[in-house]
Amino acid sequence: MKKWLKQSLMVTVAFLTFGVITPMHEIWHNDDSGKASASSSFAEAADLETPKTEVVEAIEPTPKSEEPSLLDLAKEQSYVKFGTRIAPKISDDFDTYIFPKIEEAIALNCAELDELTITENPSGGYAEKMFHVQHQGKDVIRFHVRTENRPSEGFYYNFHYHVAQDNFSTHHDLGEIYWSKNTPPKWLS
Repeated sequence: MKKWLKQSLMVTVAFLTFGVITPMHEIWHNDDSGKASASSSFAEAADLETPKTEVVEAIEPTPKSEEPSLLDLAKEQSYVKFGTRIAPKISDDFDTYIFPKIEEAIALNCAELDELTITENPSGGYAEKMFHVQHQGKDVIRFHVRTENRPSEGFYYNFHYHVAQDNFSTHHDLGEIYWSKNTPPKWLS
């Protein structure tokens, strides 16, 4: 390879990588016949200015894909329901106060059941459904959130659930999160 081409290539690589990768391969030191070229002194000078880095490839076993837990899916469906406009404003309160109660309700009402599933596609608009916990295709618990407008106070999100034991008629309160005095956006927005 011509001397000027090697030097140009070496400078280009050093410039483009900001010195992170040093062009110190055999091709830079040896010409086609295997003899050291005059550019080796240039490479040595570049080597003094550029710190050497070693690339070490770690061989790690490929992790097995773990399926998300029931609670992970419940939280995911809750955030799908909130959408990108509501979630940022209520996520801290939801994670701190409401979701631990959701976990507790699931543990209390589904302790003896196995192979539980979470429904997908929470309802949008102003409908209440967040997700339902099912056993063998039948709802066991229905988790809902209702938007309440309290005059002179503003809007609140009321989180609650219904259970199959009473034919889903009783509201079991989980808590509330204040929105503001302004009308909140629709779910899933």
